[in-house]
Amino acid sequence: MSDDAGQMLLIYDDPSDHRSLSLDDASSTEESPDGTTLSLEAVNDVIPYIGQSFLTHDAAYEFYSTFAKRCGFSIRRHRTEGKDGVGKGLTRRYFVCHRAGNTPVKTPNEGKPQRNRRSSRCGCLAYLRISKIPEFGSMEWRVTGFANHHNHELLEPNQVRFLPAYRAISDADKSRILMFSKTGISVQQMMRLMELEKCVEPGFLPFTEKDVRNLLQSFKKLDPEEENIDFLRMCQSIKEKDPNFKFEFTLDANDKLENIAWSYASSIQSYEIFGDAVVFDTTHRLSAVEMPLGIWVGVNNYGVPCFFSCVLLRDENLRSWSWALQAFLGFMNGKAPQTILTDHNMCLKEAIAGEMPTTKHALCIWMIVGKFPSWFNAGLGERYNDWKAEFYRLYHLESVEEFELGWRDMVNSFGLHTNRHINNLYVSRSLWSLPYLRSHFFAGMTLTGRSKAINAFIQRFLSAQTRLAHFVEQVAVAVDFKDHAAEQQTMQQNLQNISLKTGAPMESHAASVLTPFAFSKLQEQFVLAAHYASFQMDDGYLVRHHTKLDGGRKVYWVPQEGIISCSCQLFEFSGFLCRHALRVLSTGNCFQVPDRYLPLRWRRISTSFSKTFRSNADDHGDRVQFLQNLVSTLVSESSKSKERLEMATEQTSILLSRIKEQPISSLALRDISSLQRNI
Repeated sequence: MSDDAGQMLLIYDDPSDHRSLSLDDASSTEESPDGTTLSLEAVNDVIPYIGQSFLTHDAAYEFYSTFAKRCGFSIRRHRTEGKDGVGKGLTRRYFVCHRAGNTPVKTPNEGKPQRNRRSSRCGCLAYLRISKIPEFGSMEWRVTGFANHHNHELLEPNQVRFLPAYRAISDADKSRILMFSKTGISVQQMMRLMELEKCVEPGFLPFTEKDVRNLLQSFKKLDPEEENIDFLRMCQSIKEKDPNFKFEFTLDANDKLENIAWSYASSIQSYEIFGDAVVFDTTHRLSAVEMPLGIWVGVNNYGVPCFFSCVLLRDENLRSWSWALQAFLGFMNGKAPQTILTDHNMCLKEAIAGEMPTTKHALCIWMIVGKFPSWFNAGLGERYNDWKAEFYRLYHLESVEEFELGWRDMVNSFGLHTNRHINNLYVSRSLWSLPYLRSHFFAGMTLTGRSKAINAFIQRFLSAQTRLAHFVEQVAVAVDFKDHAAEQQTMQQNLQNISLKTGAPMESHAASVLTPFAFSKLQEQFVLAAHYASFQMDDGYLVRHHTKLDGGRKVYWVPQEGIISCSCQLFEFSGFLCRHALRVLSTGNCFQVPDRYLPLRWRRISTSFSKTFRSNADDHGDRVQFLQNLVSTLVSESSKSKERLEMATEQTSILLSRIKEQPISSLALRDISSLQRNI
């Protein structure tokens, strides 16, 4: 702060309108010091002066506020007076420094918690007084008193803008912030975007991150009944735009929202193909309404997380969880997943057993591991990392027998016999340990890398929570954004040149059927298969690494039926054939991966394609017409290169062979005859 601004001692007073100024209910009179003058030419309307006039008291306030900001402080309206103090209209106003007066001592109230917040007031006597004076038949406001002496340090220009008086969010900015909050971006990201939009340096917006958070918090402070009504209106509005949007809710005895669940058309569409394995994450809360939040997610054929449904529950009891599962099954036309991953919750476990009896329930390993530091770090100390490495080794074992022996040794080695967390983990081992789960399909969602992607996906919904109705809209925006992102990733994957590493016909065949993501997983097994030897046994094949003299995996192959299985159960667990099975197929002169071992959920299919097919092909004639259009497009696209033509010919031949194996109904024959007559 410059010397002439920071150390100013300017006191002016109009003797004709001399009044006392009390800033803290104590008598404190400011007299104009003798000889203190300031010519009008010198100030040039930059510094307030006695006799300066304004049309309104608001204009005077704005002028003084601008002056204060330049000097390094802010002001507030202090006191108003009428003529003779009563009822004759406003005739005098005082504007004071924001640090004027002293904070009165509050009487402690044992019934209420006290906020020990330090006050900025220090008895500063800087002020501006204006009085209403008649002038040529009209009234104007004139400065009749001014003191610019401060008993505190004034702020630098880069500091004064953080004073509350100079922090304001315009209506336009409020609308922008509300829109950003619906997209799910964080407050910090909002600030950066608005800085770019306004072309200001970082940190130079007229408001702070705290102001934005307070604004978002204010959106939540609404009447619960209005919140409920807004939510239902929002859901109805979405349904009017998209008839396939589904939502369910329950009301309590007081007609207030109790449980809420919803799903979008694109989510239901994705679930039809990728709903074989799901994660039901119930570890979050929607702070806007203080309700537990459950999010259903899965993984599509390109390895991208996909959203299925959301649920908000008032309570976390058996009745609530059962309702949540029933609502989800209702959205998905009664189709239950093959497997479901959740956090450890006894009520939820019981509800799944009752509502989804055919579904394999397991616990998310990343949710369990996330609790390890608080469970074991203090007790194990420097041995914590060694114990964690041993835990992961046991977790990835293939046989139950090896796991049981290894667990016993681990407990003995680290002295964890009495640790209750270890005991609880062991009791629930069949729900999280891979040796117990390998016979069930989980689409790779038990892997650490996949879990991080799913967590990041879920966090997008939680990064900027506002009102309940806005949250439904926010999730819709995030799902739509993720759908577009998934399409871009799909295009990027499809545009990548797939390089074959083994040159085997089976590898080439798989590359033409699977998505690049899925093929990369299977290709790893193709490469490893070359390092394995197979030995035919009476009851199948023994396959082991060429450097090993014993051990190995048992592979059973029935060529006539196209059935192959391995004791490692990789296909059952992930949907990809293992190196052991691929080695046996290669040894048996198999040049294509059997069709049943290239699952539909990992193939190059598009949910938008199946959606178009269903919406445009309701009867037999329409289906035939749609198929003709597809064939025409197939021929057009295939003829653009030799490679495309070879792939199309090969795949069409396979498809035609499968079609000829299907029975023909008499109804279909009549439809075909009718269609041919019309043609």
